Amino acid sequence: MQLLRDYLFLIPLAVLVLNEMMKVLIGGVMRGDHWHQNLFSPGGMPSTHSAFVTSLLIIVWRKIGIESTEFAIAFCFACFVWYDAVVTRQVLEEQSKLLNRMQHFKRFAEDIGHSALEVAAGILFGAVVTAVGIWLSGQGFGCDFLQPISWLVGNCETPL
Repeated sequence: MQLLRDYLFLIPLAVLVLNEMMKVLIGGVMRGDHWHQNLFSPGGMPSTHSAFVTSLLIIVWRKIGIESTEFAIAFCFACFVWYDAVVTRQVLEEQSKLLNRMQHFKRFAEDIGHSALEVAAGILFGAVVTAVGIWLSGQGFGCDFLQPISWLVGNCETPL
């Protein structure tokens, strides 16, 4: 786990791969799709983009701090990704459906966006897997990181 301690950015990459595996399981087992149809494809449950940027946001928070410029940039980036996943891609889905009805020579993908539930599930998945990765790295949860969780597990002396 020394590798994780030295290179915390490996955790968001692990979140990305694990989330794609989860998407394959959910799509293949629960919906009966072929496993390869959901691998690195847009849309689906949970949102890989949301999980990745959530993990990245937590890692920046952990390494540099919530008051840093880097955290502000990571937070804005995450907000753009979450917004894009829900709102912008829904508009693209509607346009694809309309174009597919209007013309017959090219078929555009219609399932490229996420529902708010899929984005929320991605955020939760990314946060949980990142917390496990930080714990495995041996850095633990100090009082400077996720204070409410630290108080619950007894690492901090005084809550707010």
